[in-house]
Amino acid sequence: MQAAINRLPASGRHRRTENMAGKPHVVIADDASLLDALPIAAAVIQRDGDGSLTVVAHNSRFFDTVRQSTCTAADWNQADCLKSGPIGELLHSYFDGTDTAGELDFRDGEGVSSKYFRVKLAPLPKKKGEGPRCLLSVVDRTAEVQSERALRAEMLRDSLTGLPNRLAFSEAIESAGEKVGRDLEHAVLVVDMLRFSRINESMGGLAGDELLITFARRLILALRAGDVLARTGGNEFGVLVSLRRGIADALKAAERIQQVMATPFKISDLEIRVECAIGLALMHAGQDPEELFRNAQFAVKQAKLAGAPQVYEPKQATEARRRFSIETELRRALDKDQLKLFYQPLINLKSGEVAGFEALARWDHEDRGEISPTEFIPVAEESGLILHLGRWAMDKAAQTLASWDQEAGEALPLYVGVNLSAIQVARDDVAGVVRSALKSSGLSGNRLTLELTESSIVQDPARATRVFDALKALDTTVAMDDFGTGYSSLAYLQRLPIDVLKIDRSFVSGMMVDPDSVAIVRAVLSLAEALGMSTTAEGIETVELATTLATLGCASGQGYYFARPLEAQAAYEYWKSRRR
Repeated sequence: MQAAINRLPASGRHRRTENMAGKPHVVIADDASLLDALPIAAAVIQRDGDGSLTVVAHNSRFFDTVRQSTCTAADWNQADCLKSGPIGELLHSYFDGTDTAGELDFRDGEGVSSKYFRVKLAPLPKKKGEGPRCLLSVVDRTAEVQSERALRAEMLRDSLTGLPNRLAFSEAIESAGEKVGRDLEHAVLVVDMLRFSRINESMGGLAGDELLITFARRLILALRAGDVLARTGGNEFGVLVSLRRGIADALKAAERIQQVMATPFKISDLEIRVECAIGLALMHAGQDPEELFRNAQFAVKQAKLAGAPQVYEPKQATEARRRFSIETELRRALDKDQLKLFYQPLINLKSGEVAGFEALARWDHEDRGEISPTEFIPVAEESGLILHLGRWAMDKAAQTLASWDQEAGEALPLYVGVNLSAIQVARDDVAGVVRSALKSSGLSGNRLTLELTESSIVQDPARATRVFDALKALDTTVAMDDFGTGYSSLAYLQRLPIDVLKIDRSFVSGMMVDPDSVAIVRAVLSLAEALGMSTTAEGIETVELATTLATLGCASGQGYYFARPLEAQAAYEYWKSRRR
């Protein structure tokens, strides 16, 4: 290379050089003056009639740049380079008119000594009797490229642990995805450090950072050669593992991680046991890296519930996405008043007359069809929409009962039961909601029965007591729904102002075939009588059940034997049909 550089002519007013065919060429002073005035390395290239290329002039910066080069691609005076190398191809295509951009980036050398250049071509006026010419400029981008690489490396590194970060991990997944189906399978593990927030809050940020660093070091001990570890979140780590035996290898990796975490961590003067939840997701060909990572994160949530590493199941994720979809649609339905209240009759088992109705929300979606309450009520509770739904149901039920009174011309001997969620008891002003419904409808408090589950009591007994007392102050009836299926406590029954126990359908439906169910129902009825409470049996499907419950002393019942939930007007007609 240096020999070629030595053949380059020195600057001067008149120069003699040779083209690629060995023909002499004289450079006039204008070319030299023009090039020397340029702040970048530049040369004038001419294509002769035989198609050969000639360096007709260059400035000192060009000479210095070429002299620093070590690769033949920058050996501007070698005919082979200009004919077949990348610079030669660029020049020929430029002169031929097939490459009008005239720009090329290339690397010179290998490893840490590599240098990076950008070559640009610009047209020059053609001189009389000579071939077409262009100005070739060379910019040394080595420092720029090195800075970009250093910045990128910093962007892909977690500053605390020194591990790759989330972005780098996504790139590693993408790179591994190109090998899927050829020689290797891969899986992504997401490791979530449990209780980290408590440790961080109680011991301080420095201790938390120390724990994260130590946790990362232990994770490294659990990995095999070729596995990739990254810190993907505050207390979350991602692991990309290669698989030879499918999911068995991924589960083995999770087992190794749990083993290295079994020993307590020593932070300051304390020994802390740190557990982790691990979610796994298998990689499929063409899968988006972010989707794969989210799948593993979803499996982490399942692992927290199960207490063991979990493999991502598409069916579970589909159900989760459906819940989010239902949440969106439910919010719109509430805003547009698209839900309806149906009313299931509560029958006095002694007289056979309708004692009241239980209000039940129903949702007939315009596209999905009927969506079951067992599906949208849990979504409403999880999202907080239950507060909106509960207020709507309370007001709607009271208004419906008031409209029946108006149609009958008198206050009917009926009450309507409205269910209250544990979320409402914990987060809403339930007494205020009931008071507002009574005021707007003109009903007295004894026309409303509020049905609460045992879970609403257990979560916060003190608050539940205040809510129950406030409801009784409005003269409403309070019923405990699904009695016997939750965290039943005789202390709650004795302490709280509960008027009605509703016997769960699981006990009622089994009465005719299961002696234990009969015994439980008898016990609940005896307990209610001793405490001065009334009883309602749910799920009465046959005349035998209705007769048996009446004989045992149950006050009222509901179920398909009497009627399914009815729309408001149909419920009113049903009441009239059973009136004696």
